[in-house]
Amino acid sequence: MAAICVFCASSRTLDQRWLDLAAETGAELARRGHTLVSGGGCVGMMGALADGARSAGGRTLGVIPQALVDLEVADLAADELLVTDSMASRKTLMIEKSDAFLTLPGGLGTLDELFEVWTTATLALHSKPMVLIDTDGFYRPLLGWLDALADQNFLKDAGRNLLTVATSVPAALDALESHLI
Repeated sequence: MAAICVFCASSRTLDQRWLDLAAETGAELARRGHTLVSGGGCVGMMGALADGARSAGGRTLGVIPQALVDLEVADLAADELLVTDSMASRKTLMIEKSDAFLTLPGGLGTLDELFEVWTTATLALHSKPMVLIDTDGFYRPLLGWLDALADQNFLKDAGRNLLTVATSVPAALDALESHLI
């Protein structure tokens, strides 16, 4: 099947519901036969995501900069852990190693990764599908702002339409899989 990169938070102070969402996502990826590509961390949603994938028999590939390995937050249980020299090279390698991208709730790092992948897609540097999971309206304000950008011609409809929005893990994976065929 596909190598699906998931962007999400690595904070240690999140509500349990977000950790459960990440674990559910990892398990569903594994059940569908996909490889999880992640930021290579073992904490927060990122750790729950990888644990969820492995608990369902999935393969995990983590990509992490040496600076985060030094902070002892690397997912040492990953089937494959690639260590980079910077956050920028981490994103580049994650894009190269992935067939599709899924974004869960997260903060600045998650948004940075989403926008990197989305921007490079709008520039036709890749044509890999991207889905954003908008659980409980988490991303509703962001999506409203993006729609306003499009209304003011700062974002072309073609670029806006590259990002699919789903409200559940199964719907998100169905959307990704429909573009991978």
